[in-house]
Amino acid sequence: MKKIGIVALALAGVAGTTFAAGAVVAQRQQTGAGTKPWMNASLTAEQRAEALLKVMSLEEKAGQVSQQFMFGAFEQFAPAVRGQKVGSLLFVTDPAIINRLQKVAVEDTRLKIPLIFGYDVIHGFRTIFPVPIGNAASWDPDNVERAQSVAASEARAVGIHWAFSPMLDIARDPRWGRIVEGNGEDPFLGSAMARAQVRGFQGAAIGAPGHIISGPKHFAGYAAADGGRDYDSVYISDSQLYNVILPPFAAAVQAGAGNVMSAYMDLNDIPAVGNKWLLTTVLREQMGFKGWVVSDANGTKNQVIQNFAKDDADAAVKSVSAGNDMEMSFGPAASAETLAASVRAGKLSEATLDQSVKRILTGKFKMGLFEHPYVDEVAAKTILSAPEHRQVAQLAAERALVLLKNDGNTLPLTAGAQKKIAVIGATSNSKRDMLGPWAFQYDLPETVTVFEGIRDRLGSAVSVETAPGVQLKRAVPSMFDSIVIPGTAKPEPRWDAARTASEFDRAVALAKRSDLVVLTLGEAEDMSGENASRSDLKLPGDQIKLFSALKALGKPVIVVTMSGRPLELGEVLDQSPAILHAWYGGSRGGVAIARALFGDVNPGGKLPITWPRSVGQVPIYYAHNTTHAPKDQSKRYWDIPSTPQFEFGYGLSYTNFTISPPNLDKTALVPGGKVTVSATITNAGRRSGDEVVQLYIHQQAGRASRPVRELKGFQRVTLQPGERRTVTFDLDETSVRYWNAAVKDWVVDPGKFDVWLGNSSNTTNHGTFDVSGAPRTVKGWH
Repeated sequence: MKKIGIVALALAGVAGTTFAAGAVVAQRQQTGAGTKPWMNASLTAEQRAEALLKVMSLEEKAGQVSQQFMFGAFEQFAPAVRGQKVGSLLFVTDPAIINRLQKVAVEDTRLKIPLIFGYDVIHGFRTIFPVPIGNAASWDPDNVERAQSVAASEARAVGIHWAFSPMLDIARDPRWGRIVEGNGEDPFLGSAMARAQVRGFQGAAIGAPGHIISGPKHFAGYAAADGGRDYDSVYISDSQLYNVILPPFAAAVQAGAGNVMSAYMDLNDIPAVGNKWLLTTVLREQMGFKGWVVSDANGTKNQVIQNFAKDDADAAVKSVSAGNDMEMSFGPAASAETLAASVRAGKLSEATLDQSVKRILTGKFKMGLFEHPYVDEVAAKTILSAPEHRQVAQLAAERALVLLKNDGNTLPLTAGAQKKIAVIGATSNSKRDMLGPWAFQYDLPETVTVFEGIRDRLGSAVSVETAPGVQLKRAVPSMFDSIVIPGTAKPEPRWDAARTASEFDRAVALAKRSDLVVLTLGEAEDMSGENASRSDLKLPGDQIKLFSALKALGKPVIVVTMSGRPLELGEVLDQSPAILHAWYGGSRGGVAIARALFGDVNPGGKLPITWPRSVGQVPIYYAHNTTHAPKDQSKRYWDIPSTPQFEFGYGLSYTNFTISPPNLDKTALVPGGKVTVSATITNAGRRSGDEVVQLYIHQQAGRASRPVRELKGFQRVTLQPGERRTVTFDLDETSVRYWNAAVKDWVVDPGKFDVWLGNSSNTTNHGTFDVSGAPRTVKGWH
């Protein structure tokens, strides 16, 4: 991966380095290797873990498989560390406190086993990047890898060793709030983003300086909850599980992910955290995963509530027996409190517990924590404030932008053409909303809003003013409103009727005296994320009323939408000449939006999810089966077209591209061979720009009905006006294999395949090739 000015110091430390925190602490030296063979660095991490296991008590082992949230003071948690009741803590980000807790672990306990600290590093740490679905809209894995590399360096700087990320749940129902955290609806795109994020977090190998362990989640099926309702049960066929849900996790495992998080919910009536088939047969035996599995928050204890376990002790046994190695818990973990007794009572074999402990210890050894447990508190400040990181964030925000509509080449705007611009909308000058959900350690003052970005871009020659006009509030408050996290912004109180009326009138008055209106519409950041599902997809609050009032003035209105999911745009789509979708852009989102509006950058992002016309269409996705009535596919409803508003892979540009029909170097794909597909893309317009060339295939006949199209390749290409380039893609047996529900295995069917190359899933550039040989089973993920 090419790094753009990323500060990447050797944060793991060097033996003998000192740290500032009131006290000077030296990193541990490799002493006593003779009497403590696990401190012999010439052994492998696995060998060292085995040596340490031999001298551990049952209680010490039970502590290692236990993790607690740290919401509170050092004094509240030091006793649990000293008493060896935890092997890991999460949600502590102060390097001074991390060092103090680590000092307790390595100096005040019998075996001096260091803690491993985890955190939700979802789309940045101090520098915030676009939300994951926005990063996926870049269709640029290198861009995503850069972003997560920066996030890793910042997190490692403060003492975090492990990210509960990326979220790899394939989501096809935009009502589900956590769709914002993933890569969209497609397993091929999701797999490419999975590999990129694991590489970004972990670097060349686990333990690389300035990097952290990646923990893909939620294994598996979490996004397919009934009705898009977060936490509800999931029922998935084997075919959908293997062909759609699991591939991104397999890609993350192949990329070397050191951890996996199990899901909360029931999967086909078995809680994922206690599902041995899922965590052992599929994840370890079929995918070859070698790291450790952690539950989601309280996932182990939740088995009691789910009527799967009879009590906490039974829940802990069931989780570890299934292959869930570590329990994440609010308060004391059931594992720490009960597993030693369960082993003595014969309810759990010590060998099974040892297996989980070994996996966790191996991760700690790979991270170098036994030699270098402490973090440099002085260096952390330099890493967190690195301006290079903000540059990477701005580039990511620019590459995430998707141009949904641009009638009459309304965009880009000409700087200075209007002397008075009104930037209106609930999110137009909201720093917290620009950051998006799942961001906690941000620098709010440095975050750039849409208003600030436009104002700064145009300078003093143009009057730029702002007004919210409306307020966006959930009917049911966010779960995060009750979690006090130092440094985070507090929710604004709900407006009363008088302020609601006055703010609306103020926005209309501002628009009336302006030459142009830039209107931000969408959702507040807390309307996406965990516990943020919706029953409809309409623009919340009085936003349509505001849009109508502004349009009635006769002024040009440019719309910027900000949300973590597709929304029903209704009359906004019909009446606004230009719509730019910006997701939640992060620390530099406002700069990116302003640069796109005024033509400094050309939007080149593509939708990673199908955009419905109405909530009544969901779940909706491009890779559906042909069915017996394909000609009526657009007429499934009598009241609206059943086609999407915008198809998967859609996105406009300020320039025009042409893509030639696909050229295939062979007519047949033979066993063990490949077919190379190529096409020429030309920038036929007057501006430089990016196009994403997308390759889709379809199996015409075989042992199962297959989707009408499946993405099997993509490339984001930058071209100057008049420039042309040839893009190539290789198709092999992994491109045409699928998991067959009748055969119960991965198969390749001979026969004819369609292939398309174009700029969305609706492309018509078509060719064909044959797959030769006999029907056969093939290797899966190994």
